[in-house]
Amino acid sequence: MGEPNPPMARILMVAPEDDLLRALRASPLLEGREIETASGSLDALRRVSRRGYDVLLSAPTTSLEEDLALIELLRSARPGIRLVLLAPRTTPEEVIAALRSRAFAIFSAPFDAPAIADMVARALAGEPREGIEVVSARPDWITVRVNCRLVDAERLVNFLTELRSDVPDAPRDQLMFAFREVLLNAMEHGGGFDPDQVVEVSAIRTRRTLVFYVRDPGQGFDVADVPHAALANPAHDPLGHAAARAAAGLRPGGFGLLIARQVVDEMIHSERANEVLLIKHLS
Repeated sequence: MGEPNPPMARILMVAPEDDLLRALRASPLLEGREIETASGSLDALRRVSRRGYDVLLSAPTTSLEEDLALIELLRSARPGIRLVLLAPRTTPEEVIAALRSRAFAIFSAPFDAPAIADMVARALAGEPREGIEVVSARPDWITVRVNCRLVDAERLVNFLTELRSDVPDAPRDQLMFAFREVLLNAMEHGGGFDPDQVVEVSAIRTRRTLVFYVRDPGQGFDVADVPHAALANPAHDPLGHAAARAAAGLRPGGFGLLIARQVVDEMIHSERANEVLLIKHLS
């Protein structure tokens, strides 16, 4: 006899907006997933206590304060459930509270249905253990340790993007692109994507700048001795690293850190390049 089919993953949305519900049900990322709805928080608690759900999306019209109060009740009924929080708006204090409460992700209006579908799919596929540890947190300075897993990199990018929802989109998105590239580089080359290794990250907001500090667990390297990265290319040969990547059997690419350097105002690394500082000036 063959192995029994695994139970279908179930998603519960609380008081969803019609357009968002339709978009998630139509998303190829969630094909074959069962998406049910609850009329409100009490109905969600009742449903979760009676039936197994893998992911719950909170009501997009309720405050994060109300959603965070609901989290522990939901986990008492269903310990393994993943919480994706939707809110009309967020403050840095609320984002920090959501991170401390081990929410899986957080989104504020206007909602990006493809981004939410992507994060829900990651929640369904992710390991049960938590991958982000808050070391210290204030609205203007937060330090975390994040496991070297792609899913936790994407989650941290999500939280830090929401943390700075008070910053205009252009400088924030440029910095987040650079940060994601540096974070993935730290996880891949410093931590070997080993989930038992951690990268330390600090995100700092001053009156005039956004600053990210990333330290990976590796021993570092000589930046001049990485011929497979675009950063090592001489000015007269911007594609010189491509041959080195092909010879080493690496996938095409290597431009991430080079582009990251171009979209921030300052990118500084330590002598062994296992610590990186990203600085974006605000107008």
